[in-house]
Amino acid sequence: MSQQRNRADDLSRSRQNIQQRIQDREKDVKELQQEVEMTNRSADEAVEHSEKIFTQLIRLVETRRSDVKQRIRSQQELDVSLAKERQEKLNQEITELKKKDAELEKLSLTEDHTQFLHSNPSRSTLTESTISPRPNIDRLQAFKDVTAAVTAARDQMQLILTEKLRFLEPRSRTEFLQYSRQITVDPNTANTYLVLSGENRKVTCNDKNPPYPDHPDRFTGAQQVLSKEGLTGRCYWEVEKKKSENVEVAVAYKSVDRSGPFGYNKKSWSLFCGSNGGYLFCHDSRSTYISVPVSSRIGVYLDHSAGILSFYSVSSDTMRLLHRVQTTFTEPLHAGLGLYGPNGNSAEVCKVQQ
Repeated sequence: MSQQRNRADDLSRSRQNIQQRIQDREKDVKELQQEVEMTNRSADEAVEHSEKIFTQLIRLVETRRSDVKQRIRSQQELDVSLAKERQEKLNQEITELKKKDAELEKLSLTEDHTQFLHSNPSRSTLTESTISPRPNIDRLQAFKDVTAAVTAARDQMQLILTEKLRFLEPRSRTEFLQYSRQITVDPNTANTYLVLSGENRKVTCNDKNPPYPDHPDRFTGAQQVLSKEGLTGRCYWEVEKKKSENVEVAVAYKSVDRSGPFGYNKKSWSLFCGSNGGYLFCHDSRSTYISVPVSSRIGVYLDHSAGILSFYSVSSDTMRLLHRVQTTFTEPLHAGLGLYGPNGNSAEVCKVQQ
């Protein structure tokens, strides 16, 4: 009898525990559902409010655009009108002066100088010009100042929007992978000391000079290669180093110079992974040293329209920011790889999955 009671008590306690867990889980489900509803509602409100603000900004910009255009055209019309008026007066004075010069030339041929002076006492004296001196105003510089002010306003707005909205940039590798792009390198751009393999994703150093045909897109001055794909919008890709030798992960415009290395011109941005540790970011011949351990995998995130380019050290699911660029991109970008070192040194654009 006592065993039955003990068994009943055990069952009762087990049921109580299970029922309590059910209540706890149901409470968790309800709270999560409330969070989802709150997130959706907040996101919808944020989108709606942002749309209204951006619409107002667009209207403001359009209004100022029209105003600046009208002011420039009005100043242009005034300046041109004054210039033409002045030009007309100058031409009239030139005509009168030429007429007087011709008369004087004719009179100078008269042999009787006494008669010449008596009949033309005032012809040897020039009257003062009625045209005022040209005002010392640099209108061209004024127009340049307007352009500079508009450019500064654009850059400031872009900086503010980018800095304030930076939280929208992905924060975890899972979020980055949502923007992953499958990238292949273009054989027509590969330097002759590079061999391509693995569906044109792997690049390997080889001094045997593969028989590449001549092509205007081929790199000749550095062991580099560009991707086939032009990149716009939001993109993410990863590069895996196969050895510890020097590898360069870069982005560049298709019009980049083919005779020099990435990072030493205005059309490319590069992250150099040194064999001795550390990274070196380079753009337009200006470099920044990053003193952190070198990872075998580098992640690259591009938000083309926002002008954001970020390089990350990737280890398992951990992302570590190495360097971020904020600029204005004027052309589609291409992923780039540069390899230096002995034969066999290689790097590969990874196949990443969302």
